[in-house]
Amino acid sequence: MRSSLNKQWKWYVYIIECLDGFYYTGITWDLEKRMEQHKIGKGSKFTSRHGFKRLCYVEEFTEIIQARDREHQLKDFSRQKKELLFNSSR
Repeated sequence: MRSSLNKQWKWYVYIIECLDGFYYTGITWDLEKRMEQHKIGKGSKFTSRHGFKRLCYVEEFTEIIQARDREHQLKDFSRQKKELLFNSSR
């Protein structure tokens, strides 16, 4: 049996596009599960109101503090800057 203390957690910062064109930025340690929650309207109050269209962008981190810092940074990006980020990551 492996100890959970030895597990290397990965944290994901992501941006999704909502059905009405708004962007939502979030953080999770289980990206697949979180996307399913957003799709069924259980991921956040914001996405339950605005709907889920697609996952636009993901970054991976090993430390939660780095992921939270990046999440806050991305939330401050303008729409144009977010879209440039999406296009540059393809």
